[in-house]
Amino acid sequence: MKKKILKLFILLLVIILFVSIIIYLTPLMKQISTQEGQLEFKQKIEELGIKGIIVLFLLQLAQIALVILPGEPLEILSGMCYGTIGGTIFIFASVFVTTTIIYVLVKKYGKKYIYEFFKKEKIDKIENSKAFKNPKTVEYILAILFLIPGTPKDLLTYIGALLPISFKKFILISTFARFPSVISSTMAGNNIVQANWHLVVAIYVITFILTGLIIFLTNKFDKNKITKDALDSLK
Repeated sequence: MKKKILKLFILLLVIILFVSIIIYLTPLMKQISTQEGQLEFKQKIEELGIKGIIVLFLLQLAQIALVILPGEPLEILSGMCYGTIGGTIFIFASVFVTTTIIYVLVKKYGKKYIYEFFKKEKIDKIENSKAFKNPKTVEYILAILFLIPGTPKDLLTYIGALLPISFKKFILISTFARFPSVISSTMAGNNIVQANWHLVVAIYVITFILTGLIIFLTNKFDKNKITKDALDSLK
């Protein structure tokens, strides 16, 4: 009886924490969706010092765990606040922590936890996809999907615990395979602060070309169309 009460109390605390985070961060989320808001927010983060890192981490946690904002604005903001290298390290560290938390929660509570954020039909479609069911291909598929900018990485983060892949491998892939997307965004953020608009445009043009090249090469050498099957299941 005491254990049930303790679990209920902890669950209540978690719910209160998440609700508090949402209430506190909602105005900030709206603010950083625009370039002007990002610059203003950068100044606030700098004024907060070490507390600014905590605020950014809470934003990252809310972005991945609560699925309320695309990841790119936060990656750009990290580059604006801490530069290309510092911003990239921050994103990798926060993604590692939040992805681990989500993996553990899904393992503990199962699909019901995921259904709070994504439709049951979509999750079932992914699980039934040949690409995700095969232990021999799932690592390759996840690496490609996390590598390509624009893929639904939040969704992939949630389904990791349901796939035939070890915790260690999933965490490493889901964190470091994001590198092209993260580095391009933090570089863009760093150059936005310095008003190097031509470099910002060049970064996104190069990213777009590399993304197209990765997709082209993947489709060309993927004779069994496994990657296409995986992408179709995510739509």
